[in-house]
Amino acid sequence: MKKVIVLSVVTSGLVLASGYKIPEQSVSSMALSAAYTANVNGADASYYNPAAMSFMSDKSFISGGLSYIHLPPAKFSSDVSPIMSGKSETEDILAPNIHFVSKAYGDFRWGVSLTAPAGLSKRWESAYQKASAQEFTLKILELNPTLAYKVSDNFSVGVGARMVYTKGVVRSDASDTGTPLSRDMEGDDISFGYNIALHYKPTDDINLAATYRSNVSLKPEGDATLGYMGSYNTYGASVEIPLPAALVLAASKTWGDLTVELNYERTYWSKYKDLDFNYDQDIGPLAPYFDAPKPKNWKDTDAFRIGATYKVNEKLTAMAGFAIDETPAPDATLGFELPDSDSKIYTLGVKYKMSDALTVGAAFLYLDKDARTLEPGANTNDAVLANGGKLTGSGAYITTLGVEYEF
Repeated sequence: MKKVIVLSVVTSGLVLASGYKIPEQSVSSMALSAAYTANVNGADASYYNPAAMSFMSDKSFISGGLSYIHLPPAKFSSDVSPIMSGKSETEDILAPNIHFVSKAYGDFRWGVSLTAPAGLSKRWESAYQKASAQEFTLKILELNPTLAYKVSDNFSVGVGARMVYTKGVVRSDASDTGTPLSRDMEGDDISFGYNIALHYKPTDDINLAATYRSNVSLKPEGDATLGYMGSYNTYGASVEIPLPAALVLAASKTWGDLTVELNYERTYWSKYKDLDFNYDQDIGPLAPYFDAPKPKNWKDTDAFRIGATYKVNEKLTAMAGFAIDETPAPDATLGFELPDSDSKIYTLGVKYKMSDALTVGAAFLYLDKDARTLEPGANTNDAVLANGGKLTGSGAYITTLGVEYEF
């Protein structure tokens, strides 16, 4: 059970381009709101569009970066009573990324990326929120080796393997509400998937690309320590949760020193129907609280991104981006572990060429989440949310620093 609940949050946080998903995995991607698939041209091509590696100059490329993620509190205002209101704790997270692209070997080229594509830490100390989400903390790393094949002078294909490692902690404590229930869980897991990419250059100043990341079935097994009336028992538990597939269609056009890219991203969240746990033994009177399947019924979501890159001079490049993204969670299945809503993303960044081989860069992202109002009776998964109220705050501020080197 430790790993089980953790990974329910893994999927929640990983595929939402809100305060928890981090689709921006390099300085350039951060600066462009992840509108960086057709015009990707550095070591991070191994992650965003491996097919694009075929059209890079015949050198090896390596880059690395570190993102500082600041998550302000989420706030809930109850329609019923102020004692049911509360706010989450402020969170600060560091997320690394490393990318490499090899020189060409005939028509082939290989790359590899190590990224932290999601990070979730949500803690509530207010009584009615910590009853279900005292702490949901997630760390995730993905190793993504890729291979590109240049079919012709203007067309390439790429493939890759996804190896996803997750580690997390989940705690809940309902004692302050008069209910003697608690849980204390932590665990990890490794799961696998694949990605494919197509890249077409009809002219030197136009790039067209399509990428697809497969669903990854997270199948954690672990332990859960469940408390009831001062008695604690540990059980073995397992669950299967989808990390849904995602499709990106992208196009970029260059006019002199200016390049603009448009991206459409579809995430197939409708595969997430419910959250159902399996235990290695009967958990008795705790079954209604911890064993009943929780409906999720999430919907597929769309994200729209635009990024602009301007070459100021031979050394300095400026970038900016904007994105609109949907939440997959309907009102009925929203929870305090992920109080999500639709969001808008604003980004800026610069890169400076220190020498022919070395480039440094910095980028900043601001994620603004819409306020979300729940009407009484709209939510069926959480007793507090079912009474109605308003969720505000949250969002994210991300600062990324990085270096690139070619040889």
